[in-house]
Amino acid sequence: MNKNAARVAELRKLMKDRGIDAYIIPSADYHQSEYVSAHFKAREYMTGFNGSQGTAVIAMNDAGLWTDGRYFTQARNQLEGSGVRLMKLHVEGTPELTDWIKDNVPAGGTVGFDGRTVSVKDGRRYMEVFGAEGISIESSMDLVGEIWNDRPALSVKPCFYLEEKWTGESTAHKLSRVRAKMDECGADVHIIAAIDDVCWLLNFRGDDIDFFPLVLCYAAVYMDHVDLYMDERKLNDEIRAHFAEDGVILKPYNDIYEDVKKIPENMTALIDPARFNHELACSLKCRKVEDHNPTVLMKAMKNPVEIKNIKNAELKDSVALTKFIFWVKNNYDKMRITELSASEKLTSLRREQEGYIRDSFAPLQAYGEHAAMMHYAPTPETDAVLKEGGMLLSDTGGGYYEGSTDITRTTVLGHIEPRLKKYYTAVFRAGQHLAAAKFLYGNHGWSLDVLCRQPIWDLGLDYQCGTGHGFGYLGCIHEPPTGFRWYVVAERDEHHQFEEGMCVTIEPGIYEEGDFGIRIENNVVTVKDEKNKYGQFMRFDMMTFVPIDLDAIDPEELTRSEREWLNDYHRQCREKLGPFMTDEENEWLKEYTREI
Repeated sequence: MNKNAARVAELRKLMKDRGIDAYIIPSADYHQSEYVSAHFKAREYMTGFNGSQGTAVIAMNDAGLWTDGRYFTQARNQLEGSGVRLMKLHVEGTPELTDWIKDNVPAGGTVGFDGRTVSVKDGRRYMEVFGAEGISIESSMDLVGEIWNDRPALSVKPCFYLEEKWTGESTAHKLSRVRAKMDECGADVHIIAAIDDVCWLLNFRGDDIDFFPLVLCYAAVYMDHVDLYMDERKLNDEIRAHFAEDGVILKPYNDIYEDVKKIPENMTALIDPARFNHELACSLKCRKVEDHNPTVLMKAMKNPVEIKNIKNAELKDSVALTKFIFWVKNNYDKMRITELSASEKLTSLRREQEGYIRDSFAPLQAYGEHAAMMHYAPTPETDAVLKEGGMLLSDTGGGYYEGSTDITRTTVLGHIEPRLKKYYTAVFRAGQHLAAAKFLYGNHGWSLDVLCRQPIWDLGLDYQCGTGHGFGYLGCIHEPPTGFRWYVVAERDEHHQFEEGMCVTIEPGIYEEGDFGIRIENNVVTVKDEKNKYGQFMRFDMMTFVPIDLDAIDPEELTRSEREWLNDYHRQCREKLGPFMTDEENEWLKEYTREI
């Protein structure tokens, strides 16, 4: 029997013993994180699917995994033999998760989940929908944990402090801004469960999640102090001193569940229902006011020091990735290069850059048909060899003290067929249209996304994901509250208007299952343009300077403005990258960025 099928069978036995008819297994940890540590990968443990997004539901006679378009191919392959069926989110004919559960749980039955891994929003929705059907909720059972005998322990790796030369703002000043927002909404305490918000607010980072320098913690911000709940073995004397200076009191990680019960009923707590778990909310007995964590918008609007630092990080990363492309182009036919060895090479080039800490997410090196899986990551079992006539999609990023990057380039190996050139050129045109956009303040991602998709839609094609996302400063690589998508996904916090200082990706693509994938991704920062009688105009400043592969561009498909933009972009690439390249690399770079 497939090992995941065996685990599902074991879970069903436990469900039967506990009177549970359907058990929900989300991908989150106790902090609603998108990417989680090994300890929290319960959904992967049960189903075999290791994508960053997806919710599994195990019923007594059926099982499903709901995920989005980035992962359809990957999920179908990884779920094979598990008995868990792929449910394609946002695709016609796919039942809503709650509707499917209602069809698989009898009236008077019980739905279970670990309430620490479910958001307040989702927990409330489950209670309303299932309650109306006479279905009970049991949210205090970690059933997967009971059968997961070799579950990895929580990290105790050390934290590090980010000085003001990196953050551009002291913890004291950040706390004063948060407390001002608390005062506006009448809150006496603001309880923060999202780890990227806490780490940003208190200017420290750690190593609790692979690739993401964050710390498992909660914070309760009062008007005169902060209670920080975490494993203090991770802290050195320097961080403790900074915390003491800012009125931060350390408490054991799990104590928050009992401590919030002791907050007097006449006090008011500010919580963010999208970034706060169901069990913690149920433990609160005091008055509650619900709104976004103020830190969400604050950290998304990067200050001038952060922007300067991020641009430095982007340049370092552009140097590393361009050297990598040079290496691939000049060696794929001379030596054996695989997806994994290519990944190792790029990481080694990033390590050569000053201030490098770690990759900012798991490197995605995908050759040929693997690139059709938007978030494919190679394994020893799938490791493909690079060959003439194919394309290598490299979606990778670096984490530096100056900030984080997320860059994709699709590199041609030798010559490719005309249809692939047509598609590659369309992907370039799509990204160029959005990167060059000038728009009035107040625009959102849904109003700008069509600028990017139009060249791809003109071919009768589309890509089943967003066009871009915000990215954090040594935080989450997918950072709310802004992104590009032509339709609204209610559960995604990506719909805020573009504000000055917001850093976002632009990453259109074309993906054909079993054939190829093409993506070009740049990082930009939102800036003010002219202001006139029509209002404040905005635009995006480019921060990524990695050449576009002219071996895959058909100049006849470009308009004059698109050609001029590309030539100017490549001129900037030569100027910015040249001082960091060897003589041989510079000779290649001149040809690789030639004017067309």
